[in-house]
This record gives sequence, C-alpha cells and structure tokens, in this order.
Amino acid sequence: MSTSDDKYLKEAYYYRTTERGVQCLICPHLCNLKEGQHGICHSRINRDGKLYTEVYGRACALHIDPIEKKPLYHFLPGSTCLSVATTGCNLACKNCQNSSISQAHPASVKATYLPPEELTEACTKNKCKSIAYTYTEPFTYYEYTLDSSRLARKKKIRNIVVSAGYINQEPLEELCQYIDAANIDLKSFDNNLYRKLSNGTLQPVLNTLLTIKAAGVWLEITNLLIPTLNDDPLKIAEMCTWLVDNGFEDTPLHISRFFPSYQLTDLPPTPVESMVMARDIAQEKGMKYVYLGNVPQMDGENTYCPSCHKLLIDRRGYEVLDSHIIQGKCEYCGYIIAGVFK
Repeated sequence: MSTSDDKYLKEAYYYRTTERGVQCLICPHLCNLKEGQHGICHSRINRDGKLYTEVYGRACALHIDPIEKKPLYHFLPGSTCLSVATTGCNLACKNCQNSSISQAHPASVKATYLPPEELTEACTKNKCKSIAYTYTEPFTYYEYTLDSSRLARKKKIRNIVVSAGYINQEPLEELCQYIDAANIDLKSFDNNLYRKLSNGTLQPVLNTLLTIKAAGVWLEITNLLIPTLNDDPLKIAEMCTWLVDNGFEDTPLHISRFFPSYQLTDLPPTPVESMVMARDIAQEKGMKYVYLGNVPQMDGENTYCPSCHKLLIDRRGYEVLDSHIIQGKCEYCGYIIAGVFK
C-alpha cells in the first residue's frame, strides 16, 4: 500500500545485495541493512530487498543565498545561489549547527516536494547562477543531487556541493562530472578526533579533496577551529603542509570561528588570537588565500594579490563592495588569481 511519502522514494544508485539484506556503497560507513532498517544517515532504507532513498525531492530547506555564504570566495563572487537541502547526514558532528535537520528522520521534518525539474526552474525564476546542495550532507541525498546537477548542467546552471566530504570514490567521480564548485569541511588533521567529534575518519575526506581537484572542480576548504579540540598549532601546521605538498596552495582555506552549539555548548567561542595564529601558520606553510570566517572585526574576508599584496576583492560580510580582478588576473600586476570569475 502506497503512502503520501512514497513520492520521495527512489531506488539508490550505489548498493549491493548481501546475506543480511542490502549494503549501501555511497560512503565509507558501508551500512549493511536488514529489511526495514535505516542507514546511519537516516535517509536510506531497505525496503523489500532494495535500497531506497526516502528524500528524493524532499526539500526541507530552500533559500537564496550569496555565494560567499557557502563559503566560496573565488567562485562567481557577488552572485547568488539557490540553496537546497533534505534531511540527513552520514556524520554526527557534536558541533552541528543544523542538527534539527541533519540528524532527523525524513518524516519528522516539514518538507516541500521539489523534484529536479522544479528545482532548476526555481533557480532560473529567481535569477540565480547556481544551485548549492548544502546545509546538511548532499552525499546522503546523492540521487537527488546527481539528477538535479545533470539537469542543471543542461540548463547552463552551475552546481555547488557544500559537504563534509565523506563519500566513496566511485559515486564521487560520477558526481564530479556535473559539479562546478565545492566547499569541503576538513574538520581536523587527527583521525582520533574525527571519530570523537564526527563519527567519521580522516582519510576518506583527504581522498575526496584529491578526487575533486583531479576532476577539475573548483574547490575551497573550510576548517572550523574549535578551542581545545583542533586548535593545536602542530596539527594545523601538519594539515597545511599536507595541503601544500598535495598541490592545494592555490585553494582558498576558510578558517572559521567556532561558537557553542548542539553538544559542544560547554566550550567558549574561538579566541580571535587563535584565529590569527592559524592564519599565520597556513600562510607560512605556503597557502596563498587564507580567510577568517565569523570574525567581522578582523580583515579576514578580503582577497589580496599573493604577488603585489594589493586589495583585490573588498568584502563586508557576504557583500562584495569592490573588485580588482580582471579576466582572472590582478588589475595591478597581472598575477593570475586562482578561481572562477565569470
């Protein structure tokens, strides 16, 4: 017997049958599910011996955002994107700011049915240049993200993924064919902390960064600096050394300030001096574009030329006030600025 929720059902693209039931192949958790059982992400279920997503087109959040909010500072600066999310996440971050939807079962959250055709139409109607799959984890609603991205590409709409990067190689490589930009949250450079803080592991995220880079997708990285957890200068230096050694020196690094939330309300906000320390380390290790997020009193949002050090993009919050990048180059010295500017 069908229900009103059946319209959100779609057979998963990556899974296999097992003696236990079905095994999801989207992410490193490799959930092996019995009949009627949900995966860690809450959004996938074994129904009648097949794996289904329960959130196809099940939009629980839909907003028009400045691209800078993702954050993406070197991808179509000053433009807007249509941000969409469904419930679910394959991690369980103790600091999650969107836990009311990321850790929820689909039926427990109010949603609007917005299949790929209607999503792309909404993007065009609102004159947004891109669709951002964001807020929760786009890889847990993989089928919706992939199908929407395919259709958006045909309509000349750019696609953006804002993700924690916890996904297996094969599904990621397929998605990368249709994604134009991504911001990946690199939570720390400590595998034990990844397990403690997020119920994940580090190496799959590093693999994701390498795969996205190899696919030619524009990439930016966010590192949320949490006091007493991932603010060790040695670990920050180790992270930035790995990034530079693997060719990410031109990749914008957003060091974001932590504020107490969800299960980490006992910790204080990140001290500003810790933010500056992390930026200094990143720059010393060779990262060319390092930004400070959630610190409005600091000059952490502007883009400077790595060569002549002149101000190229003047930002106030999410607003671009002025730009001196012409055809991808510094207006003053001609240095090529990494990014997508048209």
